[in-house]
Amino acid sequence: MESFKFRELKNDPQQFFQILPQEWQDEIVPFWDTYKTQAKIYIIEDNTSIVGGGIVFYKSPPNFEYFETDAKVWFNKGYLYLGFIWISESHRNKSLGSFWLDQLKSKHPKQHYFLLTEEEHLHHFYLKNGFECSQCLQNNDHLEWLYHT
Repeated sequence: MESFKFRELKNDPQQFFQILPQEWQDEIVPFWDTYKTQAKIYIIEDNTSIVGGGIVFYKSPPNFEYFETDAKVWFNKGYLYLGFIWISESHRNKSLGSFWLDQLKSKHPKQHYFLLTEEEHLHHFYLKNGFECSQCLQNNDHLEWLYHT
């Protein structure tokens, strides 16, 4: 099995952004200067490249207006928001999403997290990784599920 490392990406966030789908890049890259002091990027890398990662936000991420009031409640309780969690398609089915979450929780064992996803098929993944599904929200033309640890 390949050897993967988890670490905070402190410089050159573009290294992570470039592995994200274009629509996700469009959501975060133009706003990153506003968020970079209130968020941390954690990546998974193999020996040659970044293969996955995600962002831990200390305040609401971009395009969160529809959830802003509820998000403030979670942040006020001490939770941090997980967003832009992505594993490169060529590295899927290697449990790297679980690895990323486990490493993050190990690094900050007392921290609690929340996230939103519109991917209903990820329900089992988040449950097996210690999250609870709190609610289902209507966001414009689609549903999103709120999970927390």
